[in-house]
Amino acid sequence: MDSINDIVKIMSLESGILQITLNRPEQLNALNREVLQRLSQIFHEAKHDQSVRAILLSGEGKAFCAGADIKQLAALKGPDGVAFARFGQSVFRSLEMLGKPSVAAVHGFAFGGGCELAMAATLRLAANNAVFGQPEIKLGVIPGFGGTQRLSRLIGKGRALEVCLTGRRFSAEEAFQWGLINELTTPENLLARAKTLLVELVKLGPIAMESILTVIHQGYDLSLEEAFELEASHFGICCTTADKREGVNAFLEKRTAVFSGE
Repeated sequence: MDSINDIVKIMSLESGILQITLNRPEQLNALNREVLQRLSQIFHEAKHDQSVRAILLSGEGKAFCAGADIKQLAALKGPDGVAFARFGQSVFRSLEMLGKPSVAAVHGFAFGGGCELAMAATLRLAANNAVFGQPEIKLGVIPGFGGTQRLSRLIGKGRALEVCLTGRRFSAEEAFQWGLINELTTPENLLARAKTLLVELVKLGPIAMESILTVIHQGYDLSLEEAFELEASHFGICCTTADKREGVNAFLEKRTAVFSGE
């Protein structure tokens, strides 16, 4: 059996980008409890590591992630299923609320939990040969790692109902047209394009970026008045920072801002 460190590879790239690669290619990078535990640990460490500025998610082999490990799913009873879903939800939520931008670079299959993992990332890039789906209904269950909720928020309630009820596969082009994917590229250019995007993002103010991620994710389900108040408070926080002074001064002086995260 592979060690827990082998099933998910991490690599530090330029500009503080941490590449996290699912590494179970023979199982199409299926998500079992051990993979989720390792991801949980990595996300926790990345959140508190100031040298990590952004996350790049990828998959080894011919798939991004084909979903939950069916062998473990087969053994789940009612209470176990609740616990497994809650654990997966918490892991993916920790990615979503990391306070640092993340990009899922999707190639090949992104089914079930794989699609749900990609949806928890800040942005999604896909190779034009990628295939998506939430096929859980064909196994007699439903998406359990946040899929019913994130999918409906990203592509709309009607389309999400169709995808989840039929369990059908859909192409990268469809995913792009629906707004699930932010950008399409070729398989050969996928990782390079994802890295380029993240390099551009980490040049921007990290405090403002964390606030944007927090306000959009937390404010989405608040009343408009509550969301406005959340926005105003984070705007005020940003106004106290050295990054704000640097950004404004750089604009007035017609130069590129250099943000310190302070």
